[in-house]
Amino acid sequence: MKLANGMGSVYKQGGKRRNPWIARKTKGWDIDEATGRTKQRYLTIGYYPTRQEALTALMNYNQNPYDIETSSITFAEVYERWSKEHFVKVTPSSCRSWVAAFNHSKPLHNMRMRDIRPNHLEGTIHDAKVGDSTKQRMKSMYNLMYKYCLKYDIVEKDYAALCEGVKRGKPKIVRIPFSSEEIQTLWDNVSFPFVDMVLIGIYSGWRPQELAILKVADIDLEARTMFGGLKTDAGRNRVVPIHSAIYDLVAANYNKAVAMGSDYLFNDENGQQGTHLTYDKYRGRFEKINKRFNMSHKPHDTRHTFISAAKSANMNEYILKLIVGHEIEDVTEKVYTHRSMQELTDEIEKIIY
Repeated sequence: MKLANGMGSVYKQGGKRRNPWIARKTKGWDIDEATGRTKQRYLTIGYYPTRQEALTALMNYNQNPYDIETSSITFAEVYERWSKEHFVKVTPSSCRSWVAAFNHSKPLHNMRMRDIRPNHLEGTIHDAKVGDSTKQRMKSMYNLMYKYCLKYDIVEKDYAALCEGVKRGKPKIVRIPFSSEEIQTLWDNVSFPFVDMVLIGIYSGWRPQELAILKVADIDLEARTMFGGLKTDAGRNRVVPIHSAIYDLVAANYNKAVAMGSDYLFNDENGQQGTHLTYDKYRGRFEKINKRFNMSHKPHDTRHTFISAAKSANMNEYILKLIVGHEIEDVTEKVYTHRSMQELTDEIEKIIY
């Protein structure tokens, strides 16, 4: 059966081949300048085991033309393109987790994205010799990569959305406040690297991520305040009074940063990848403190210690929420009451360990 003009052609190659039938269309014409003859350039749609499958592929292409080069792109090639766009938006630690998720997706690396189905994704996740958190990261990466593919017409359907991820209950996070004895141990050893930073966290309530990225410009030693915050609308751009117990520690770090020419309050002069701290770096220093003084805490326990101590000291509920960046649900307090810095200072000074 002869196909209509412009539809393309289907023909069979010789020899023993798994997919002998070719579907193709004319892509254009080239002129040989020496002979003046014209020569067709072909666009190969694909190779198929039967003539009928080749015809079907050709008809589908004519009904909905797609980029042939894009259609042949592999999972690994999509990852390379996607990661170049995505990695500039996230932290280095997040980048490392995405790289790990990709490395554990090896069975998919050389597969065409158009050939991947939910069972391939689920099987890769199931067979990966990693913990549930990494498997969840793999599933999240597949979701983002398929969104990228839909954006650039690499696939027509989001199979990641049909892929079941790792089913697990949300783990209960246990926070253990520092005891009075442990806090005294820290004060007795304040010269040990970054113990002062832990104490500042215990007396201010900053999240560890917030504490690590405080800048010199965020500190007003004269007004005795710190400015910063992350995560939520209530948490961002908040002012925390500097508790009198830690004023000298904050001032010492401030002066050290200025002398170093650093924009950040906390610095590690021996840091191999820059002097200022990230949360990952701080967590590593925190673990050294745990080991040195035989403690078992997580970085977030400093914040929990502050909140627990504030409640025990009967700190005003709304001022506590302002200081730690919790949402205030009381409409009257949220909209009509404005707390002075002196009120915040008076309340934070109630904390005594």
